[in-house]
Amino acid sequence: MYYDARVLLADVENAAADIERYLDGVDRIAYIGTDEKQAAVERKFEIIEEALNRLHDIDPDLSQRIPQLRRIVDFRNLLSHGYDRVMPERVWTYANNNLPELRRIVQALITELGPVKNDN
Repeated sequence: MYYDARVLLADVENAAADIERYLDGVDRIAYIGTDEKQAAVERKFEIIEEALNRLHDIDPDLSQRIPQLRRIVDFRNLLSHGYDRVMPERVWTYANNNLPELRRIVQALITELGPVKNDN
């Protein structure tokens, strides 16, 4: 299957924006106590990490411009395969401490690459 780097980066940006919206005004204790928030945030992280994994497959040079890429993909593997070891505190901390920087990098790459061309 063919993937466009710009589409994958847009998927990352959209999922990251959703996470930030889900967590707006939600402190760590509230997040830990709300299964629905946890499930929604974890799902969006899975999307981010799968899109970045695909980006690495199609354009390794571009993906290397995302310094946290390997750690992000490893985090996705934990969410997907180590569900019994996922600690909500860790997910909340990751979202609040690492996601803003990832968004800045992805937004810069999207700007640099330009918009997705519509072939219709």
